[in-house]
Amino acid sequence: MTSQSINAASALDNHFLEMRHDVLNLAAAFDRVRRTDDAESEARDPRMIMLAEALDVLADAKPDSAKRVQLVFSDSYDPHWREES
Repeated sequence: MTSQSINAASALDNHFLEMRHDVLNLAAAFDRVRRTDDAESEARDPRMIMLAEALDVLADAKPDSAKRVQLVFSDSYDPHWREES
């Protein structure tokens, strides 16, 4: 066993139950939205689109997923944000 796999196993030992809880909680929230009378509109809702993009980031297993998920939910930087419209 390499030290990297031991670290990964330790990280999972420490975080698995919390991660499992969060995934189940998210699945339940999606179910609640999809059981509504207007569930067909949920696919077009920008918030659902962002959530789907964030899940895609998690699924790709590339580094810096927390940063990339945060960017999904962030507005683009506007250098003129202090100026009045």
